[in-house]
Amino acid sequence: MTITTLLVANRGEIACRIFRTCRDLGITTVAVYSDADADALHVREADLAVRLPGSAPADTYLRGDLVVAAALAAGADAVHPGYGFLSENAAFAAAVQDAGLTWVGPPVKAIELMASKTRAKELMAGAGVPLLAPVDPATAGPDDLPLLLKAASGGGGRGMRIVRELGALPGELLAAAAEAASAFGDGEVFAEPYVERGRHVEVQVMADAYDTVWALGTRDCSLQRRHQKVIEEAPAPGLEDALRTRLHDAAVAAARAVGYRGAGTVEFLVSAEGKPYFLEMNTRLQVEHPVTEAVFGVDLVALQLRVAEGEPLPAPVPPSPSGHAVEARLYAEDPARDWQPQTGALLTLEVPDAPGLRLDTGYTGGDTIGVHYDPMLAKVIAHAPTRTEAVRLLAGALERARIHGPVTNRALLVRSLRHPDFAAARLDTGFYDRHLADLTTPGAGDPATAALAAALAEAVRATSAPGPAPTRFGAWRNVPSQPQLKRYRSEPDGTEHEIAYRTPRTGTPEPYDAPGVRVLTATPDRVTLELDGVTRHFTITTDRDRLYVDTAGASYTFTALPRFTDPATQTDPGSLLAPMPGTVVRLAEGLAPGVAVEAGQPLIWLEAMKMEHRILAPASGTLTALHAAPGHQVEVGALLAVVQEDQGQGNDPVPTPVPEENA
Repeated sequence: MTITTLLVANRGEIACRIFRTCRDLGITTVAVYSDADADALHVREADLAVRLPGSAPADTYLRGDLVVAAALAAGADAVHPGYGFLSENAAFAAAVQDAGLTWVGPPVKAIELMASKTRAKELMAGAGVPLLAPVDPATAGPDDLPLLLKAASGGGGRGMRIVRELGALPGELLAAAAEAASAFGDGEVFAEPYVERGRHVEVQVMADAYDTVWALGTRDCSLQRRHQKVIEEAPAPGLEDALRTRLHDAAVAAARAVGYRGAGTVEFLVSAEGKPYFLEMNTRLQVEHPVTEAVFGVDLVALQLRVAEGEPLPAPVPPSPSGHAVEARLYAEDPARDWQPQTGALLTLEVPDAPGLRLDTGYTGGDTIGVHYDPMLAKVIAHAPTRTEAVRLLAGALERARIHGPVTNRALLVRSLRHPDFAAARLDTGFYDRHLADLTTPGAGDPATAALAAALAEAVRATSAPGPAPTRFGAWRNVPSQPQLKRYRSEPDGTEHEIAYRTPRTGTPEPYDAPGVRVLTATPDRVTLELDGVTRHFTITTDRDRLYVDTAGASYTFTALPRFTDPATQTDPGSLLAPMPGTVVRLAEGLAPGVAVEAGQPLIWLEAMKMEHRILAPASGTLTALHAAPGHQVEVGALLAVVQEDQGQGNDPVPTPVPEENA
């Protein structure tokens, strides 16, 4: 059958990406949206849209019955699940087909066979795919350590734990099972050896109903945080030809073993010794599919639609690969603070447009990043003839991007791409465990000069009519006017800068006591300074008390501060504040005012943006107030509880938010 109207059972970036292919093919597009997504980009880009009442995923994008009803109401004849949500839900796939709609995905039976990692491993063993030997937690001994506990259903790091001490195994099993049950409705957990310094390498497959299975090369996805990928590339660098062939053959065997059709990914762990082990098969399109598209010159979504329409793949073998592609996931999160997700207004999102660059995003400037969904803003992809060129192109594009609003991982991405280990393709899943501290320390930039540019721009804005022509002047000169002060706090590190400037009779602000600085031009949104003979340009964007300063090779965010600290802004010692908007999901057992707590003890669990955060006791003492309760929606900075420290304990403060693994 020919698909004429397609509903995408998803949101954000992947929905927008699928719509792009549909437009190229002349297919009418249908979006579904929650109340929180009423003004989202994927809704604006769709031809038709159907509301799913509510905001939480469980009430909206995870309600297969509502999605199927939406498809029928909009006159769709096919459903594409994207990734995440219901994309690997066999019951949903069956419901779509039972409603007379075309399912743009693999057969229901293939989804069922691969849905449980334990059953999938048994099936793969029969197909000759290399596996790690399972470990029975009940009989595990010291020689089995370290162990990796994994949820049998689902993915994204939920229900996953690394166990290095036998004494911790029972508790981690319980925690992993509870998290898996909460996330996937299935508390089954299994154990296998944890491979130190292993690489995450995967193979993209595409299969039709005519016994053709393509292995579209390898991808390396080893740079991960909390078991979620951050940077991916194709082909996986540094693999011997024999290993690459073995991975391709194993992926094809896995697809054939379940009668696969459509796009899927077979994931492997490759040990430091070069031995591959099957991890799982994702029966859907992957987040990182653009790097494969770039290298092979294909549109995987178009191929998915072709196969769903009953057509064969265009050739018995895949096209030849060309060049190298690297993808970086841009997240609204703070890597220096345990990857804490961020929310709020995204004022600007501009990535340079150049040959070899691609931007897949579900946001534009002016959108709001909410608390209900994954904090990924966009994927930036670079394709070039060589790996070195692709990495350089991507790092440069990220560095020159203008991103204003919540804190992002942009600086971490740039530093990761330029790290010596990444440049040399020394890749493994422990990259951030080893390098995160160095990658998140303040850089070698010049925030003080950026703050000076911000102060001059603010001063011009305060004294000029709207839209003034640039003020041009040479070396600033001393005049008999008193210096004025502006104070800024760098975000997110909290460093404070005090800037002194004069506003002489000419009305043009001039830096005060700044040797080696010459102001060339100044407007409310652009300042050009000559610094020790080198001219530098600064672009300034203002949003209330926030100022965003972009310059070559660096970007800065400042909060304008009052001249004097307001005592009312101080918080009582021992106060536990919500680090972000979210929902209280549970409390420590027996937690109530008057109970004793220990420093570092988890007291409150807060869920926001698909992450679970533990709020820890800052010191040993007594809980004197408790304002949180399961189900409560809280705003950032809300007072959750108060712990009165025991006198004489002298405990060091414990950081409050400690995120769990992402879904």
